[in-house]
Amino acid sequence: MSPAKILVTGATGQVGREVLNLLVEAGVPVRAGARTPGRLSCPAQVERAEVDLARPETLPAALEGVEKVFLYAVPQGTEAFLEAAREAGVKHIVLLSSRTVEDAFPGQEPIVEMHRAVEAAISASGIAYTFLRPHNFATNILMWGWPESIRAERRVRFPYPGSHSDVIHEKDIAAVAVAALTEPGHEGRGYFLSGPESVTQRRQLEIIAEVLGTPLEFEERTPEQAREDLSEIVPPWVAEAVFSYWAGSDGVPTELSDTVERITGRPARTFAEWAADHAADFTA
Repeated sequence: MSPAKILVTGATGQVGREVLNLLVEAGVPVRAGARTPGRLSCPAQVERAEVDLARPETLPAALEGVEKVFLYAVPQGTEAFLEAAREAGVKHIVLLSSRTVEDAFPGQEPIVEMHRAVEAAISASGIAYTFLRPHNFATNILMWGWPESIRAERRVRFPYPGSHSDVIHEKDIAAVAVAALTEPGHEGRGYFLSGPESVTQRRQLEIIAEVLGTPLEFEERTPEQAREDLSEIVPPWVAEAVFSYWAGSDGVPTELSDTVERITGRPARTFAEWAADHAADFTA
């Protein structure tokens, strides 16, 4: 019996790209979906499809012949996606959700509700599901301006240097996703995923410095200064959500999970491993 064809949505993203790569390596029939398929970089044998949840007309062709889907949590268009998935005969959805649906600091309500809404819709759809709930992606620092600041000034200007994070590598999220997509027994489950250690933001910078072999400075910004810094990067509601996390985890080690090792058979990657994998982001 041939393996089920899998659609990977968001295949240009950090996690989606890794899911796609692992499925290709495993020889699983896969279709890469993205809002802009022309941006996809994948082997010639991989099918490509336009997938835009805000444009339901893109969904039937993308889902044709698909039995399983790796899906990002996007509330807008979820119902239309699920309708198209049922019509296409999709049997299993693995959703990249968030730990905040179970454990969130005050101020993170918009993120909580976004992910809860998508999880609830999938749960009610009649399609089997697996919810992946990481808390802190190691890649988050890439969008906060750390690479640009490190390349230009050998420093970062950021608030809450003592804020702890469980910094999970995107490759570990992808490995659990692929296990859920290709192995039995994960249906109806929600998995909290974390890295193997609780690491402060200051320590993250020290580790990056060790990997790069160059001294780096952490210049602490006040919350007011940092809000102004981030106002050009993310919407206000996102800024408030992350500030509530940084404030709540300042000096407080975060909860950790062994789910990555239990499901994949290997320990979750450390932040040092992530930094080594992304060294070019801080030097290119």
